Amino acid sequence: MTRKRKPYKTYTKEFKLEAVRLMDESDRPATDIAMELGIRRNQLYKWKEQLSNKGNKAFEGPGRPKKQDQSEVTTLRQENERLKEELEILKKAAAYFARDLK
Repeated sequence: MTRKRKPYKTYTKEFKLEAVRLMDESDRPATDIAMELGIRRNQLYKWKEQLSNKGNKAFEGPGRPKKQDQSEVTTLRQENERLKEELEILKKAAAYFARDLK
């Protein structure tokens, strides 16, 4: 059985800027700040790098582009699993009734 992925969280530009500011101005370790904010430590470093590379243009876009058809794919996968289960049940039923006919 496959694990379902959690949807990606999106953070505002202000949140990212404040997180980087906290990391830069605080004496606390990045791990503590990340735990307090509910993010991973390496995410703080990625945001810091983006801010140093792009300056004011960092965090402008909506983040990771969303896939338009992602919900359709999810629905189709769920339907596929349901149909597989139905097929297995029907195979077992057919074998059971075929045995009774002999």
